[in-house]
Amino acid sequence: MEKKIFEKIGLASDHAGFEMKEFVKNWLAGEGYEVMDFGCYSPESCDYPDYAHPLADAVSKQVCQVGLSLCGSGNGINMVVNKHAKIRSALCWNREIASLARRHNDANILALPARFLNKSEILIIVNEFLATGFEGGRHLRRIQKIPING
Repeated sequence: MEKKIFEKIGLASDHAGFEMKEFVKNWLAGEGYEVMDFGCYSPESCDYPDYAHPLADAVSKQVCQVGLSLCGSGNGINMVVNKHAKIRSALCWNREIASLARRHNDANILALPARFLNKSEILIIVNEFLATGFEGGRHLRRIQKIPING
């Protein structure tokens, strides 16, 4: 078995992303990843910042190596996590964008639009994100110019 780039993955969603988060959580566990679930914990209506902030804190402090965040469009939860220091979250809706987010931007949170992707598409994107390394080089110089925010 090939060594994984990441071992510990954080997850967060709102109600719109809950079903997909649970699906991804089960898949990750089956693949041998350690998973930390920051919520939400039911499909009842809730506010994505309540779960996005703890995920972003955990990733920025390296409690989790990377995170996956899901909401209806992916936009709201992505905006919240990107307010945190050391977070580079990318909203991805296909394999190529997920790959580029890792290779060129060293993204450490993957934001997913749960209402616009099916389970098969989600797994392709998540797998690509988790299996892709950062290229460094000229890309490192560029991300070093992003303010840390704290």
